[in-house]
Amino acid sequence: MSISSLPRILVTLATYNEKDNVEPLVKEILHTVPAADVLVIDDNSPDGTGKLADDLVAADPRVHVLHRPGKLGLGTAILAGMRHAMDNDFDWLVNMDADFSHHPRYLPALLAGMKDHDLMIGSRYVTGGATLNWPWTRRLMSKAVNMLARFLMRIPAHDTSGAYRCFAVALLRRTPLDRIVSRGYSFQEEVLYRCRLAGCRMGETPIIFEDRRAGASKVSLDEAVHSLRLIVLLGLRAFFGWDREKRAFGKKMCGKKWDRTINL
Repeated sequence: MSISSLPRILVTLATYNEKDNVEPLVKEILHTVPAADVLVIDDNSPDGTGKLADDLVAADPRVHVLHRPGKLGLGTAILAGMRHAMDNDFDWLVNMDADFSHHPRYLPALLAGMKDHDLMIGSRYVTGGATLNWPWTRRLMSKAVNMLARFLMRIPAHDTSGAYRCFAVALLRRTPLDRIVSRGYSFQEEVLYRCRLAGCRMGETPIIFEDRRAGASKVSLDEAVHSLRLIVLLGLRAFFGWDREKRAFGKKMCGKKWDRTINL
């Protein structure tokens, strides 16, 4: 697929204290896919990431920034990016981590797969994919969580928890995004489940996942445990057909203090 024939593409980067990563990452994305636009969704980063994003906007009309008032969580940031893509008539939405763990070198393969799919996943768990420099405990937990989500939610993908994905905006329009209750790590599984229910054709392409180049992880053990618990509850609801909108459930399980995510 030639660059000139590509649909309108939006790449979203949710940032919180990513000042050292955001500029080189945006430049690498635009070098790899010049036809794309990039939206930085910044949660009022204390390190000045938002101000740096404003400078990038001033220098390149393909770059945009959405400033949010505080750390509202990756799940809500991805949803904001999805709404921006729908409101501005983009055709494809790519979501990437902002710490270079998702390298732009895989964008061409991800986009090429959209010819036959509604959603493409940059996958660590298909042939050719891998994770680098992870302890065995993290690898084991990641694979166990993925197996659990695939089984309970019947998601036809090997990597259900990674965030490197390309969505057809037409798919997002027919997916009931307002029913998503997850705001942390479990968002990744739940949005795939909602897309599956909307009739999504899902594909995967291999990536090598590398830990961040700069900055510090925002993960805590409490957040990981809570997210795992929510995956189990959502999965059981899906498996036994209890998947009905329950506002009380969403409010109880998704308070602001859990508005964080990790890659597992």
